[in-house]
Order: sequence, then C-alpha cells, then structure tokens
Amino acid sequence: QVQLVESGGGSVQAGGSLRLSCVASRNTYSRRCMGWFRQAPGKEREGVAAISADGFSTYYTDSVKGRFTISRDNAKNTMYLQMNSLKPEDTAMYHCAARPDGWWCNSWSRQSDYNYWGQGTQVTVSS
Repeated sequence: QVQLVESGGGSVQAGGSLRLSCVASRNTYSRRCMGWFRQAPGKEREGVAAISADGFSTYYTDSVKGRFTISRDNAKNTMYLQMNSLKPEDTAMYHCAARPDGWWCNSWSRQSDYNYWGQGTQVTVSS
C-alpha cells in the first residue's frame, strides 16, 4: 500500500500562486510515475500534470502549460505542483496519484493506470 497525502490548497485571487505538495508513505515512491489530477464541481476529473520516476520527464495538459510546474524530491518522498497565474477555471479539488512500481508515464493522463490516490486538497481561485 502507498498512502498519499496532499496539502497546500487554499483560496487565492486570480493571478495568484499556490504550491501543492503530495507526500507518499513508502520509499518505492521513487520508482513510480506520479501525477496530479483535478475535479471541478459538475465536471469529470482531468489530468493536470505528471512526472517520471527520475523526475527528468514532465507532462502537462494544455491549459496549464507555462503556468504550472510539477517536480519531485525523491529523498523526501514528495511531489510538488507550483501553480502560478491562477485563473478561476483552475478551481477544483486537486488529487495526487501514483502508478504501480516501475511503470513509466506513457499515456500519463489515463486515470485507470494509477492505483493509488490521495484524498485531495481544494484550490479556489476568485476573480
């Protein structure tokens, strides 16, 4: 089992920034592709970003490119999502997720390939 705990959400005005963190409970975290997903009220959950196990490859959905940055610190079993220039449409519950041990990030936004999920942290952006 891998437990994932997100933090860092909150309420900000448009144009502001937040940094989300996701801490994993097991040291096999460093061998897993990790991702951030979000779900807004009344909408389906969507992929936001993903990062390879070694941190060298990153992936983003088009709507956040140039504004969000995903990173990880394997020594701390922690993944981050730096969110800048936030927009009201970024308002959602943000979840981190982990793929099985040793999996790559190909088709990174395919949610069925992630077998561990955190409870989420709420991000609210006001105009």
